[in-house]
Amino acid sequence: MASKHLLFFAILFFSAVSVFAEENPSLVMDYYKDTCPQAEEIIKEQVKLLYKRHKNTAFSWLRNIFHDCFVESCDASLLLDSTRRMLSEKETDRSFGMRNFRYIETIKEAVERECPGVVSCADILVLSGRDGIVALGGPHIPLKTGRRDGRKSRADILEQHLPDHNESMSVVLERFANIGINTPGVVALLGSHSVGRTHCVKLVHRLYPEVDPQLNPDHVPHMLKKCPDPIPDPKAVQYVRNDRGTPMVLDNNYYRNILDNKGLMLVDHQLAMDKRTKPYVKKMAKSQNYFFKEFARAITILSENNPLTGTKVKYRESSAIMGMICTRLWAEFSALLDTIWL
Repeated sequence: MASKHLLFFAILFFSAVSVFAEENPSLVMDYYKDTCPQAEEIIKEQVKLLYKRHKNTAFSWLRNIFHDCFVESCDASLLLDSTRRMLSEKETDRSFGMRNFRYIETIKEAVERECPGVVSCADILVLSGRDGIVALGGPHIPLKTGRRDGRKSRADILEQHLPDHNESMSVVLERFANIGINTPGVVALLGSHSVGRTHCVKLVHRLYPEVDPQLNPDHVPHMLKKCPDPIPDPKAVQYVRNDRGTPMVLDNNYYRNILDNKGLMLVDHQLAMDKRTKPYVKKMAKSQNYFFKEFARAITILSENNPLTGTKVKYRESSAIMGMICTRLWAEFSALLDTIWL
């Protein structure tokens, strides 16, 4: 009797998985056109509304793409909360300064009201980042959808993937190359530093005990005024705007700044000085169209980094109805196996 139950659940489970895998082989444009045709429009309208109320949300959405997609997969594992057995990615030191995750939940709730259990958090994270780029004056980037949500935090391997702002340009270029982004793509993505702000925690090593002589002396007094403490309180609101000229606009002014030695972080300075990246910095400083072209291409590659689709599906409970069915079947199947093999 038990063997009959085992066979039934095995057939049912693997049939469900195989059918779903066939229907979702890869990322595609307008993935939700039949199941939730208003999904992308809802996300765009929510981004506009939230940006109108809270301007700094757009910086957060853009940064979400980088921190989530760079670490092995675009699967919204960044949004997972810590548990007793698992540290959340968003609570690690490398995620310092990241915030506004609650607004992703706001967008998710709006989508759920229209299409319960259909649109993944991973797609919402990517699409909100895309629409945030537009809110900041950047280009509209057509992006594919159909990602599934990861259920495992990758906090333990962040250091292996995410490049740090103090690392050498060789390491930075290598990390990006590992996911298919070439040198002009790296230069373009770092153009994200055109918007937002940098906390003093990440700057003081260039100001204390002595000022880095490579910094533009005309820019130093402003930095010292904003960061008066050599050991700043991480919880204090102490920061410097990345671009004092157009702080709320994603544009190529960043490149002119770093060529003038006004880059805040070490990686900004290296980008303008390294012989491998400097030619692209100069080109983007002259042409915003070229910057936007390379930026759009790099964001597309980043957003498609090893997504969970098809047979690689892993679900959050709220991600999709089929996901809940598969999860339940697997639990029952595993329990039955335990009963038989014990």
